[in-house]
This record gives sequence, structure tokens and C-alpha cells, in this order.
Amino acid sequence: MTFGGDTIVRIRPQQFHETAGLEDWRVVGEGACAHFRTGGSFTAGTRFAQAIGELPDLGDDHPDIDVRRDGVTVRLITLTDEYFGMTSRHVESARRISEAARALGLTADPSFIQTVQVTVDALDGPAVVAFWRALLGYEHRAGSPEDLVDPRRRGAPFYFQQLDTPRPQRNRVHVDVWVPHDRAEARIAAALAAGGRLLNDADAPHNWVLADPEGNEACIGVAGPPGPATD
Repeated sequence: MTFGGDTIVRIRPQQFHETAGLEDWRVVGEGACAHFRTGGSFTAGTRFAQAIGELPDLGDDHPDIDVRRDGVTVRLITLTDEYFGMTSRHVESARRISEAARALGLTADPSFIQTVQVTVDALDGPAVVAFWRALLGYEHRAGSPEDLVDPRRRGAPFYFQQLDTPRPQRNRVHVDVWVPHDRAEARIAAALAAGGRLLNDADAPHNWVLADPEGNEACIGVAGPPGPATD
């Protein structure tokens, strides 16, 4: 894969987390993200966004920036026809964005980071995907027949999970919530304290399946926690 003649090296979330100088950042379902508090100043947020825009040599792979009154969230992810994920270029971009934040007196708060994905179980995947693609105005993610993403990179992505047999006694649509690797336990504890149930933790520390008091399911997901190498 190349951009502008430069070869781009793909990296895994675990590699990103274990790289020095990226303490402000967490990898979730939609790439490397960081949230910087602005003390309730929208003006401070816009100044930070401008500072990011003025960083040299970011190339064509620009970050997504969400400016709100109380903070700025920055996301780094590559989305092409062939690839959806992180590259080695994001490591240096993240460092430089953090430096720009510190120069403006802004501090990172990883507790604000999360992304949400909607998962639909389907017996006839292509037919179901075609319906949701038309309804949402979404596009296939990097040519994947089972993933849809918002081309404007605002709405939650949709993932379509193949079913082998009907499952009438369980919900067929659920929400996946991706949180920082060091926030998962607190988020699960909060959900359980609010009346939820833990259904399955066989894939911990990467994924937990929970249910609300009426049995509607949801998953907590973690992308590449630091530690022993994993698939």
C-alpha cells in the first residue's frame, strides 16, 4: 500500500500501545484516538484544531477532529478501498499532535474515548447488507462484504455477523462499545451495577458479552491491550 509514492506500513493496536511517547492515545474500534480537555473554551478547541492543521508533513492521511466546547477528540485511521486501519505514519502523527496540545496547555483525558458499532446477525448476509447500505447511505469498509462505514466518518459503523441457523430466542441486533484497554473493567462494573449481567467473558481481555435486565445483549471490546503478543 502506498500514498504519494511512500510505502505505508500497517501496524497492530498492540504495537501502537507499546510505543513510547503515545501515552495520550488509546486504540479503539475506529483507530487511535485522543481527547484533550479545553477547560470549557470552544475558542481553545478551535485554536488546537488550527494548530493540528498547520503541522507539516501530515501527508494525505489527515486526522479526524471533533471540536466541542469542553474538549477536542482526534482520531487517526486510514480508510482506502484496500485498507481500514492504522499505519506506522500514525505513530509520528500522534506524537506531534500531543506536542501541539502541550504547547497550548491542553491535557489528555483518555476516559472520554470510545467508539460504538452496531452488529446485525444475518442468515442471508448479502441481502441484509444491501438493505442497510441503501438505507444508511453507507459504503463497504475496504471492500469488506460484511462491514459498512459512513463515508463522512461520523456515524457508527455496522458489522454483519453470519448466522448458520435462526436464533429466535435472542436479539439479532446488538451494540459493540469499544473502550480504552485501561477503562474496560470500570465500564463493565458500571454496567453490572446498573442492572446488567455478564453473559460471556471467554474472550477477555479483548471482549465481554453483557445483557441488560431484559436480555438485550451488548459487547465491550478492547483493541490490542499491551502485554503478551496476541492475534
